[in-house]
Amino acid sequence: MLDSIFSSTDTTDTLFSLPNLLLVLGIALVLGLLISICYMKTHKDKCPSQSFALTLVILPAVIAIIILLVGNNVARAFSLAGVFTIVRFRSAPGDPKDITYVLFTVAVGLACGMGYLLYGVIAAALLCGAILILELCGFGKQKSIQKLLKITIPENLDYQNALDGVLQKHTSSYQLNRIKTADLGSLYELQYAITAKTNMDEKAFIDELRCRNGNLNITLVLHAQMGDY
Repeated sequence: MLDSIFSSTDTTDTLFSLPNLLLVLGIALVLGLLISICYMKTHKDKCPSQSFALTLVILPAVIAIIILLVGNNVARAFSLAGVFTIVRFRSAPGDPKDITYVLFTVAVGLACGMGYLLYGVIAAALLCGAILILELCGFGKQKSIQKLLKITIPENLDYQNALDGVLQKHTSSYQLNRIKTADLGSLYELQYAITAKTNMDEKAFIDELRCRNGNLNITLVLHAQMGDY
């Protein structure tokens, strides 16, 4: 019984039967749903995308259908590759974790399409369990929080030393990344990459900065990305 489940089904030129097709698609959709739930559980703090979650459900079934249609027919595989060259995928760079989920669903879809159903179920269960355990343990999570500080100061204030005392008090590290003049040179706009101390009081931090820069504009980005710098 187990040998027949672990062995690959024949997907050559012979047409696959309707029961086999429904079984493969059903298992692929269930595994895609499992992966999608795992994705939403691990992205609670980042507002998980509904479109991406739906894609994770459907993608294994789509891959399985493609594998069933191609089988071992070389000519069919080349024609399918030609069709995919027409399609161009354009998307903004995303979280590396999202790319991992896409590869995960593709692998599960390949396993289902080739007939290794039990392998696909075991792999999906183990990898989802590993992802959830690592997420709960906070594996690789930074203890300090990166923030982006943009502050405007008058031209008569020494920007190199004027804010050092406040920054040393409220941050564990800071770096001046950008200097820009404004209002015909009467103002300086400074941009700092800072690492906040644990339980930093943002209001007290901004209030002390306001006393130094004459109550001019201050922007503090709480969860800055690398592109913001």
